Amino acid sequence: MGGGNDPTQLRISDAERHQVAEILREAAGEGRLDLDELDQRLEATYAARTYADLVPITLDLPGSPATRPNAAAVPYAAASTAGKSSDLVVPNGPDHESHVAILGGFERKGGWIVPRELSVFCMMGGADLDLRMAKFAAREVVITVNCFMGGAQITVGPNVHVVMDGTGIMGGYAGPKGEAYQADASSPIVRVKGVAIWGGVSVERKD
Repeated sequence: MGGGNDPTQLRISDAERHQVAEILREAAGEGRLDLDELDQRLEATYAARTYADLVPITLDLPGSPATRPNAAAVPYAAASTAGKSSDLVVPNGPDHESHVAILGGFERKGGWIVPRELSVFCMMGGADLDLRMAKFAAREVVITVNCFMGGAQITVGPNVHVVMDGTGIMGGYAGPKGEAYQADASSPIVRVKGVAIWGGVSVERKD
């Protein structure tokens, strides 16, 4: 069997698959990939076995280690991931946004910037906030969700901290329940607060 001295034929780890998946999600958030392309490339990423399998997946995307000089001569893991969590915080982001969902719904998904303070009011309606592909206007952002006979679902990725400060009155505020996550000292903090009356606010962590 050949290729024993070829670093591109070395087996990859789950952590390296996750690195490529992050590049793909960022590219989708920037509009470089549509959702079908994202799904196809994520599927190929998690099916990859060697560094060579990863090269074509991100070859046409900015930030791909495969497009850097001498990339084929070193394993993908050699690409530094230092500051990855802190890269989620962007300068000059919005300070405040307010949204209302009355007898209807409010939704934010895909690539967007979470302001320093985000206020959502739901009355007999609901809100769906997906932060997995979002970036943040500050290291700590505050999401205030007040619900009356309504509810909100907030989804975060594995690389953020979540602090629950909400109150439920004949309703509830529920945060992530022990799910594994990859947050570190530089990771963004999402503080969720407010009051839920005859309603609920739930925060869930997903890849």
